[in-house]
Amino acid sequence: MAAALTLAGCGGGGQATPASASGPAGGASTSATGSATVPVPAPPPKPVPPPYPKLLPAALGLPPAHFVPAVLVRGQTAVWIASSASGVGLLSFDQDLVKLVLHAGSVDPGGSGWRWGPAVIGSERRRLVAGFNGGFKFSTGAGGFVSGRRVAVAPTDGLGSIVIYQDGHTDIGAWHRGLPAPGTPVVSVRQNLGLLIDHGAPASNLDCLSCWGATLGGVVDPARSALGITAHGRLIWAGGEHLTVAHLANALLAAKVQRAVQLDINPAWVAGYLYGHRGGHGPLAPVPVAPGQVGVSGFFLVPYSRDFFTLISR
Repeated sequence: MAAALTLAGCGGGGQATPASASGPAGGASTSATGSATVPVPAPPPKPVPPPYPKLLPAALGLPPAHFVPAVLVRGQTAVWIASSASGVGLLSFDQDLVKLVLHAGSVDPGGSGWRWGPAVIGSERRRLVAGFNGGFKFSTGAGGFVSGRRVAVAPTDGLGSIVIYQDGHTDIGAWHRGLPAPGTPVVSVRQNLGLLIDHGAPASNLDCLSCWGATLGGVVDPARSALGITAHGRLIWAGGEHLTVAHLANALLAAKVQRAVQLDINPAWVAGYLYGHRGGHGPLAPVPVAPGQVGVSGFFLVPYSRDFFTLISR
């Protein structure tokens, strides 16, 4: 991977500001006659929003037909939720408030020492907003995996890529066909097949069932999922049971997605969750997103064998 981590540091101090002629720095000012004036008290500090994301009631039931706010971060809407007529659950993420994280599974890619391992642990839990599945098993040869600048499977030119940069923002596109951005350090890459959507248009081979992964029992409409990006940089996750490739692509296009990568398919490996923080106390409460999803045992909160993504507050 061509991109490398670059670090910039700065330091230094400014000159001390002299005390004003009217009085010593930090004290009450003195009038020309020598009498002291009453110091003006500092304004009270503004209330600090809770450090944990706040799950809104709209996220607790069936997703509505149109995007509505689902999660607040520091009092601002960070996540919206919706559902399409074909049964696709959708989440929309504001990258100014949340950032994507790629986790390594205990089996795929396996190994130890990953920056983000097979479970959400420690301080990440306090910032956890959402979680969803990754891509195909690496034995299928569907693409590369890089996390924390550590390479498990080298990225392949031209494949659809979810690229996370050092500054925390994510872009989606074809590897070495516009991504990664020149001079921008990359920390994580997940590839999975070719692009499902490119330049706001679906792939030309949506009707080729074998082109989009082996389905259990050879059905045309297994569980499917994908991640896309809009022209304004919103990340859109989509997933659901009993979806053709066209159903998935059309739901993303309706959400104004410009580029998208299909993620994993089949019921046991498609799942999306929002997380309630119970007012900052007690265990996290996972809320399923995709209508009728089978789900993942442990909700990504205990070690999981496959790679997955989380969204955490900035």
